[in-house]
Amino acid sequence: MTAAELRAIPILNLAFIGDGVFDLLVREHLVASVGGRVGELNSLKVSLVNCAAQASAASAILPMLSDDELSVYRRGRNASPRSVSHHSTLSDYHAATGLEALFGYLYLSGQRERINELFQHIISLSNL
Repeated sequence: MTAAELRAIPILNLAFIGDGVFDLLVREHLVASVGGRVGELNSLKVSLVNCAAQASAASAILPMLSDDELSVYRRGRNASPRSVSHHSTLSDYHAATGLEALFGYLYLSGQRERINELFQHIISLSNL
């Protein structure tokens, strides 16, 4: 996808893609490193794929981001979602949306190695 095509995608659509990318990375990591029954894996997944955990992950990788990546994160963070989860704070929801937008942008721009680098940093802080 070209840079112009990426810029034309609404930021919340990038976050929609990034939500799926992040969720899949967490699931892959859990199956490969923890194993166990699906119910247990799902409980662990939920502990990593929620607004508070994603907001924490975003703050952990912010110093690692390039100017372009930081711009995408900020656009996602500043987006106005139509609804907010009842189980999270507004600031966590915005930070999580920024993280998801970043992962969506990196995925659609074909930057799989960069996704893995950022995800490995996030997961190294999770104790899983």
